[in-house]
Amino acid sequence: MRQAFVASATLKPMARQLLQDRTPAAYAGVEAYARRHAKEDAGALAWLVVGYSHVVDHDYPKAIDPLSRAKPMAGDLGDYVNYYLGNAYLQGGRAADAVATLGDFEKNFPDSFLVRDVHVLYGSALVTTGRSQEAIALLEKDRLPTRSDLELALGRAYAATGQSAKAATIFRNLYFTMPLSAEANAAEVEMKKLPASAVTKPATGERQIRAALLLKGKRYSDAADEYRNILDEVNPADRPTVQIAMADALRRADRTREARLALAAIPNSTPEINAERTLAMGEIARAANDDDGFLRTVDDLRQVAPTSPWLEQALLEAGNIYLLRRDYDHAIDAYRELQQRFPNGSHASYAHWKASWLTLRMGRNADAEAGFEQQIALYPAFAETPAALYWRARLAEEDNDPAMAAAYYQKLTSRFRNYYYGVLAEQQLAKLKLDSNPPHYAVLDRVPPLVSGTKFAADALPEDDLRVQKAHLLENGALFDLAARELRAAAAEDKGNWDTAEIIRMYDDAGRYDAAIEVLKHAVPDYFALDFASLPRSYWEALFPKPYWLDLKKFSESNNLDPYLVASLIRQESEFNPNAVSNKNAVGLMQLLPKVGKGVAKQQKLKHFTATQLFTPAVNLQLGTHYFRGMVDQYGAFEYALAAYNAGTNRVDDWRSIGKYRDPAEFVESIPFTETREYVQAILRNANVYRQLYGAP
Repeated sequence: MRQAFVASATLKPMARQLLQDRTPAAYAGVEAYARRHAKEDAGALAWLVVGYSHVVDHDYPKAIDPLSRAKPMAGDLGDYVNYYLGNAYLQGGRAADAVATLGDFEKNFPDSFLVRDVHVLYGSALVTTGRSQEAIALLEKDRLPTRSDLELALGRAYAATGQSAKAATIFRNLYFTMPLSAEANAAEVEMKKLPASAVTKPATGERQIRAALLLKGKRYSDAADEYRNILDEVNPADRPTVQIAMADALRRADRTREARLALAAIPNSTPEINAERTLAMGEIARAANDDDGFLRTVDDLRQVAPTSPWLEQALLEAGNIYLLRRDYDHAIDAYRELQQRFPNGSHASYAHWKASWLTLRMGRNADAEAGFEQQIALYPAFAETPAALYWRARLAEEDNDPAMAAAYYQKLTSRFRNYYYGVLAEQQLAKLKLDSNPPHYAVLDRVPPLVSGTKFAADALPEDDLRVQKAHLLENGALFDLAARELRAAAAEDKGNWDTAEIIRMYDDAGRYDAAIEVLKHAVPDYFALDFASLPRSYWEALFPKPYWLDLKKFSESNNLDPYLVASLIRQESEFNPNAVSNKNAVGLMQLLPKVGKGVAKQQKLKHFTATQLFTPAVNLQLGTHYFRGMVDQYGAFEYALAAYNAGTNRVDDWRSIGKYRDPAEFVESIPFTETREYVQAILRNANVYRQLYGAP
């Protein structure tokens, strides 16, 4: 494999291009490479890439020839070649060939990850070729952990042997307990083919499970219809619960009128049901922009369900309504009531913080100081603690108590080093001139230390491990996700922790910066609290990469922007994926809407501009930096410009009109949209990490 790895190194860029674009030219390039290396392992890898690409395109007949060409020289990649070839045969209508290809797979490749996948394919092929009893014997042994595709194949095998009752049980379980799977609808079709005598009427409980799973999976209309279908079947005592769930699904599906009628049909019931119904009516009112109607709901809930979680939810929404109205006194009352009634609830820390923060915004500094200290004492492990520490220190400075301020700033910089407020605390701390260490404040002891069991120093990569060598060979074929799977398995077998470093190295080399970032976010979720010495340098560079740097730096500086701030913005917007497209159709590195790109291209006198050019990093950077510069010029501070980049200039103008702010940091904390507030804080925080990591741009 090592020889094959060396021989196939030049394939990687062509394979990557093919898997990214799958254009005729890209196919032709890899096929030409395969023919030039027809008698080598490198040629087999190239044919595998071509066949795999056709499978991705669902062009199974075209996948057969290249995969067949790969087979003689496949070597240690034989499991992948045989699996995809068997799949191509089966999907291409050649089930007998699929059986012949996959029959000895487990014997030939006992350690392959693909054994269970092959069982599904092989079982399906056996059914198609009239060998269903063999399929049953194979699939029954492999049912745990449950897989929807395997269950569908097994159900079909039972149906083909005339065991209709068993088939019906499997299909029904698949349809009702895995409704979000691709196989659920196929299971319904298969059930309809069975004799009526074999298909017993589904239990109401099964249908409720299906409806609840559809609702959780955001298939709201389907969930609402399922709930409606069982209304007449449920126990009378359970009917109100089903009606409320149906109304919730209808509201989320924008079928508001039906939702209102469903709730109106619910008779008076238990206090809990009445409370849930009341909140549901309030949610409908709010969806119709009738906030006063929702607030009347809160009054009703106080009377009928003072300890209900539905009141807790209603108070949170009431506080948010008042916040957006800028009725801060009533917002404070709602948030405080929530925290006092439900001090251990999931929203208690947030509500306490919002009440304390709004108290500061109202100019009641002494009350705010007490609120911030109480926040730290009551909820020290929650997300609001860094903000409470920072603003308590700021108020101490305003009270001319630099020693107290320093104590709070030091706690922030030691525990939340690279957080947004940790960075601001370090800046403030540098301005204080103290002759001695600050005094001790017991409340600061409440903040828990960072706890991490992760061993961050990576072990040496076992180069001779066969899975590692196999992963490197797959990497040369640009089959990166398959390679990552091999690396994780090798590390698990080796009981090493080197896999993260090797996977991020692979993704970074491939230009898959977004994938590398996500791997590390999962591996080291608290990395912002760590100093640079706690993680390998390679981890930091993968978390904060510098791709497209020449263009990024050129266009940033030509627009008088800090390149690290632009890099941080891109990291937040697209994680450096130039092909990223948002659900609002924003495109590329800096996530520009096509109409915005067109307008900026005109300003930049970029001739013959088309929206597809936004996928080109240099073009996206040229237009994006110019667009962002315009926002900075408009507002004068990066905090305002970043908020406008995320939420729009109209909202930022509105938020700035509310009143005076001590500084931009106070404006940021006052942003009423959590998404935008966290967006601005993250970008400014990340820019600081870039500066510390790389020095002068």
